[in-house]
Amino acid sequence: SFAYFTIKDRLPQILTRVIDTLHRHKNEFFEEHGEKGIEAEKRAISFLSKLRNELQTDKPVTPLEDELPDAALWNQYLDYQRNSSNGNGEPSWFQSPWLYVECYMYRRIHAALAQNPPIDKFDVFKEGKAQNFFESQEAVIALCTYLQELLKNIKDLDEKQLQEELFNLLQVSLWGNKCDLSFSAGEDSSQKSSPLQSLENMIPYILVNDMEKLWSLLVNTKKRNTEKSNVRVDIILDNAGFELVSDLVLADFLLSSKLADEVHFHGKSIPWYVSDTTKHDFNWTIKQLQSANHMWMSRCGINWEGNLKKGVWVYRDHMFWTLPHDFSSMAEVAPDLYADLQQSNLLLFKGDLNYRKLTGDRKWEYTVPFHQALNKFHPAPLCSLRTLKSDTQVGLKPGQGEQIQASEPEWMVSGKYGVVQFDAAL
Repeated sequence: SFAYFTIKDRLPQILTRVIDTLHRHKNEFFEEHGEKGIEAEKRAISFLSKLRNELQTDKPVTPLEDELPDAALWNQYLDYQRNSSNGNGEPSWFQSPWLYVECYMYRRIHAALAQNPPIDKFDVFKEGKAQNFFESQEAVIALCTYLQELLKNIKDLDEKQLQEELFNLLQVSLWGNKCDLSFSAGEDSSQKSSPLQSLENMIPYILVNDMEKLWSLLVNTKKRNTEKSNVRVDIILDNAGFELVSDLVLADFLLSSKLADEVHFHGKSIPWYVSDTTKHDFNWTIKQLQSANHMWMSRCGINWEGNLKKGVWVYRDHMFWTLPHDFSSMAEVAPDLYADLQQSNLLLFKGDLNYRKLTGDRKWEYTVPFHQALNKFHPAPLCSLRTLKSDTQVGLKPGQGEQIQASEPEWMVSGKYGVVQFDAAL
């Protein structure tokens, strides 16, 4: 299965890269922290080498031994896995749910650093994320330029034109999700060309296209909401780099078109899945754009910094996003986050990992309704913008999945297909 390939080949590759990254930064650790930095680096590497060995030899998954705030929740989850393994002994790396062990590996990588000050704040994935951003420069310039040209005339657009622009930027944000470094085990996955030119040709690859429903929801919410209450859209982020820029452009358009009054972004509180957005990545990206020597890039960066200062953009992170739990258990495990999301008018979930957590990462029949797969997770109307990189997909028409499968056996994991899949909540 693709899950087995991921755990057997891709995860050890990622660990090897992390170890290599620490090796390469040895001098930097020494310059900043002296001998203490070198000792911490050695401890972290030995911790990670042990982890890689456990993974490759299919050892049982062990409880976390650190004192970090989420450790107890992780260990409770391991107990739950033990109890649900039907007497098949200890959950091990190859005999456990893929989603769980993959999340567990990233949490252990975090522990390897967090437990070894003074290098405990070092993000082992930071370089790759920065590289993705710089290698996507042409696409970033094209997108920032497109947005700024659009904003000049936005007041003159009629409803039909506004709808068309929303659909364009939703698609850019959808296909921006191809830029995923965990998927390529950290290899180059930047967006090299302007994403706007190819949108027409990509429409047939959107297997579920609920953009019309999103438009109706936003327009009707706007009409219903009087001056008193703000229309709020939340974006649950996925990758840093080009994808994050495409999400920020979409968010800018939502405000500038008056379809929304505020946008809340949700990132990860620790480095995660190689390329996921943390608070540092979020702020760094806006700073990079601000200081770019390209007029429209820096205009975007300056405006976006302004949105954060004014409070019409809000960045949040919550440790629930880096737990192994499905979103159906959010109301129980993180009631504060669930209550916050209930305040939103629309939740946009970016990417494959969010889709797997929305649907419980099960081998669903392709035709199972999305609403059913969400398993009672309905804090607010929600939509998944996801390119397919794992073998879970619901809400297809009868025969649709089988038809693609016949000619393209890899269709679910190639990143070639996408969905814009909406659920109206209750």
